[in-house]
Amino acid sequence: MSLLALEGVTASRGRRPVLAGVDLAVAPGEVVALLGANGAGKSTLLRAAAGIAPASGVIRLGGAALGALDARARALRVAYLPQEREIAWALDVAALVGLGRLPHRATPEADRAAVAEAIAAMDLAGFEARPATELSGGERARALIARALAQEAPLLLADEPAAGLDPAHQIALMARLRLLARTGRGVLVALHDLSLAARWCDRAALLHGGRIVADGPPEAVLTAARLAEVYGIVAHLDRDADGPILVPVGPAPSRPERG
Repeated sequence: MSLLALEGVTASRGRRPVLAGVDLAVAPGEVVALLGANGAGKSTLLRAAAGIAPASGVIRLGGAALGALDARARALRVAYLPQEREIAWALDVAALVGLGRLPHRATPEADRAAVAEAIAAMDLAGFEARPATELSGGERARALIARALAQEAPLLLADEPAAGLDPAHQIALMARLRLLARTGRGVLVALHDLSLAARWCDRAALLHGGRIVADGPPEAVLTAARLAEVYGIVAHLDRDADGPILVPVGPAPSRPERG
């Protein structure tokens, strides 16, 4: 059974259509990169899948219709990490991460263990008592990722989680997402960094023109022709023993106009 299934999902931003009949599924054990140029609708798709943005079509979480689930039931099935990094209250880091535990109604011991694991995973040990509003941008991003990890939902929807992280923490994050998948969870992660998508994700789903125009292994999706068409770039494409390597190197040549 899919952790997430979208069928014919359509959504708009104001009066502008953004998604037009999107079909997409995420199964247990998968890290799926959601790709597309600015304005392609990645954030809208994630918000619709999490039940916080209006959309038409079929959306199922773990086989259940999204509309049939109350807020707590949704939170037990899906953790959503937005692109925004604002933290309004001066909670300490441990308390902020602990907010991810609210749907569970678990024992204090279970909550503390989940929070400690998430803090360690995001390299925040020693930050537990620090006010979250005093963190740097990268530290704040890691604290919010830790909150989503502490939620321990079967499905994680993450919108640009690597933005603002230094290279070491970007790689650590992607390794953690792969580890989650190996435990049977699923991840749908919107990324602008095509290098991370190619290297660390099992699948890539490419949004263009309101639809998924390609869905499959990153090497099959991120071809030279698609990179030129969707992103307007040329990239160096290679592979080593650990997987694909993709490095954007310049703009795609413009096509001559036909007379």
